[in-house]
Amino acid sequence: MGLMTRRAPDEVADLAGSRRVLVVEDDATVAEVLLAYLRRAGLATAHVPDGLAALAVSAADPPDLVVLDLMLPGLDGLEVCRRLREQLPALPVVMLTAKGEVADRIAGLEVGADDYVLKPFSPRELVLRVESVLRRSVPDRPGADVLRDGRLVVDRAARAATLDGGPLLLTNREFDLLAFLVANAGRAFSREELLRRVWGWEVGDRSTVTVHVRRLRAKVEPDPARPQRLVTVWGVGYRWDAA
Repeated sequence: MGLMTRRAPDEVADLAGSRRVLVVEDDATVAEVLLAYLRRAGLATAHVPDGLAALAVSAADPPDLVVLDLMLPGLDGLEVCRRLREQLPALPVVMLTAKGEVADRIAGLEVGADDYVLKPFSPRELVLRVESVLRRSVPDRPGADVLRDGRLVVDRAARAATLDGGPLLLTNREFDLLAFLVANAGRAFSREELLRRVWGWEVGDRSTVTVHVRRLRAKVEPDPARPQRLVTVWGVGYRWDAA
């Protein structure tokens, strides 16, 4: 099922040239509100009510971003996000959760969500979060530098990174964090600074940074438990040490 082939009960909006957002939400009222606000922001939208449909649609015609509810019938949002990461590692995912506990939010980030919004939420806030993630999922400028650090190569224009000649499978936020730290090697940043400069948040949960650092270390460090490149600066935050 294509995301932009027709208007139908599944809420496909055919907006030529628009970024495409797939909303995975089993509550029809919430989905209707989300779709209306996303379309008003100029985004093409599609809606499916469950995780299996989300996986099928994404495999057949990958959207530019998925808004994914945590509490879904059948496969829950965490499992859907995990499978999406296996299918499409760079596909941005914004998770909706009614669970306010830090552990639940961290669980979403651990399986690869780029961002999360707590229910009940302001639809406008969600749109802003979606737009922020979409902006960071495309090159900032055609002539962006290729960063080289030993066996690591980060191509900001292509939004691709390799280590030892092999591709690094990074989420968009992981790529943003890696590129930012490598470009500013040797400088320590607090989690608040990273939230502001990488995520674009003035206020946010600092555990978001902690989770992404942990995930990134698992991909770039030979021994993530004893990091040599993405190091912790106690009392400050994190620093990238050049090779």
